[in-house]
Amino acid sequence: MKTTYNRNLSGQLAKRIRALRGDQTQREFAKRLGITHATLNRIEQQTQNVTVKTLQLMCDRLRCGAGYLFGEED
Repeated sequence: MKTTYNRNLSGQLAKRIRALRGDQTQREFAKRLGITHATLNRIEQQTQNVTVKTLQLMCDRLRCGAGYLFGEED
């Protein structure tokens, strides 16, 4: 079985973060994640490369693995 990978990681991350944010404002969700509103905005706009440190913080706050944030199922 051959696995096909989507190489647009920033797009996958942005899509998942927006879905997880739901109806919350960016400011509210950024506070929950422990990052700034500006950082969250850049992640959602796909204009910021996420550091491993920021990715780990988001995973810790959301209680999920990094793969989940990049589109893998639970």
